[in-house]
Amino acid sequence: MKKISVKPVWTIHSDEHGALSPRLIELLAEVHRAGSLLGACQQLGISYRHGWDVIRGGEAHFNTTLLHMERGKGSTLSPLAEKLIWANHRILPDCKPILDSLASELTAEIAKVSQSGERAFRIHASYGFSIEKLIERLVDEGSQIERRYASSTAAAAALHDGHCDACGIHIPIGSQQARALEHYAQWFNDDDLFVVDIATRRQGLMVAPGNPKKIYDLTDLTRRDVKFINRASDSGTRFLLEGLLNERQIAETDIHGFEQSEATHAGVAAYVASELADAGFGLERPARYFQLDFISMVNERYFLVCRSAAFDDPVMKKLLAILADPH
Repeated sequence: MKKISVKPVWTIHSDEHGALSPRLIELLAEVHRAGSLLGACQQLGISYRHGWDVIRGGEAHFNTTLLHMERGKGSTLSPLAEKLIWANHRILPDCKPILDSLASELTAEIAKVSQSGERAFRIHASYGFSIEKLIERLVDEGSQIERRYASSTAAAAALHDGHCDACGIHIPIGSQQARALEHYAQWFNDDDLFVVDIATRRQGLMVAPGNPKKIYDLTDLTRRDVKFINRASDSGTRFLLEGLLNERQIAETDIHGFEQSEATHAGVAAYVASELADAGFGLERPARYFQLDFISMVNERYFLVCRSAAFDDPVMKKLLAILADPH
């Protein structure tokens, strides 16, 4: 079985030095994580000498320092290097779900016309860490998966219309649960539907480290000194937030930046981490990844919904076995 991956590559050109090595951004990001050039090179599987050549090439390109190195203290990024990492963080979060979906679609199309092609199990799902890792494990173990990341609404509609075998949605626990169930009922009106519990996760406010603006609740978003970044209008998280605001009688128009959106939770976190906004609303894991403070507000369950016939598919059997595995 062929596996296709599509990854974004960006670079900077100059008349004097040509194109900046795409490997430089990857190396700087790893230095930031590892704290040293040696550790970064080991993690990327390249020699220390080659790593130094990449750094020197980048410094020649910009005619300035990218790494500050002190004996016994590792490596730290210069302000320019930090800005390059910032740019990378702004690009990758929104690209990844789109490119993963495209790669999966291409893989499935190639399998259809190959002699050994097998029918792919089609999963349309709201993007999230748990479903991403579950699908990656299925693919690594040889399952043919056609995945498409979309909003929970689009995924539910795809199952209803027969365009997928399982859809991934998230339902809040608590006061917003009934509203969410009523919303999805228009697509889940058949008796032949089953729910598979994938994970429990937390949604809440993402704010800068140390919470300098003292943002603790949704009412704080209405302050004039607070700029907000939202999720897309058709996302399940946006639907949840709108319900919470209505519950607290907070007008969306009172929130500066409410109509400005990012396509993913990681995109929202990157936006806040880049100091382009003071707060966003989304999942805890991306907030922690970007070293933001997180104010938990709602627990929710992430489910796969499918029809009974899907349980006879070898992919679904393997999926259930993975979920049942305590390890």
